[in-house]
Amino acid sequence: MKERKASLLLHPYALLFIAILSVSVSSIMIKSSETPTAIAGMYRLYISAVIMLPFVPWKTIRSLSLSAKEWGTFFLAGLLLGLYFLFWMKSLVYTSVASSMVILALQPLFVMIGSYFVFKERASLLSVICLVSALLGSVIIAWGDIGVSKEALIGDGLSLIGTILVSAYMLVGQKLSRKFDANMYSVVVFFLGGSVLLIYSMLNGYSLTNYDSSDWTYFLMLAIVPTIFGQNIFNQLLKSIGATTVSVGIIGEPVLAIILAYIFLGETISFFQFVGGLITLLGMLMYFWRQSLQYSSANRLSH
Repeated sequence: MKERKASLLLHPYALLFIAILSVSVSSIMIKSSETPTAIAGMYRLYISAVIMLPFVPWKTIRSLSLSAKEWGTFFLAGLLLGLYFLFWMKSLVYTSVASSMVILALQPLFVMIGSYFVFKERASLLSVICLVSALLGSVIIAWGDIGVSKEALIGDGLSLIGTILVSAYMLVGQKLSRKFDANMYSVVVFFLGGSVLLIYSMLNGYSLTNYDSSDWTYFLMLAIVPTIFGQNIFNQLLKSIGATTVSVGIIGEPVLAIILAYIFLGETISFFQFVGGLITLLGMLMYFWRQSLQYSSANRLSH
């Protein structure tokens, strides 16, 4: 199948900001619900796939022809996504949002290393310095909230496994995004990821339907906000700006969560959060400024 050109309604960095803003509310939503995390993740992905299916052109579906290797890559992406949701969402049961988020902030580091081995992408020294600065800010933000109890260590371990899984998912997604329609890719991997969580839920004897109306509203909101306007946009951007740049944006998640909590919940911002947030934003802005220049230059050359 021929490589497809990316078609975006907005500038990729504007879309990246929308996606980061959308996913920044997911940890708060998950923390506030008592439904099994596997069930929430399953319906989150299934509902997202159903909502997005009409946006996949029928011509694309009808003409779709995948080799065994390509089907295997799709299944791998779906498996990685499902396991990521399982481990990361479960981590929030044991540890704090701040602790889980600072571990998730390691994602761009794993993706940058993976990109070097998989796509032979070399990061410049300036890009590495910007990334390390953003990571340092994330550590400072979470410094006062990271737990050291046995439960917190279990949660941190689950979050680390989830971070490795989502990093691998980003790399696989970047490879697939070069050949397939982004909406179709999202629908397929969301369905496959949801199926992974369905199998896990059935093996653990979780009820699939016995939930209150508030729970179904929660599932729907998880699908629309952090998945369709978050994870799906990340999928859309993999082709145009790459997995490393997309994952760097995720470092801004805790910063936006703090700002949203200040605006809507009246929560105070601590000294560590203020200083760490500034360092994170500075590192991210420097990184995105450099990548944006490269993106604009590549676009001019292609035209």
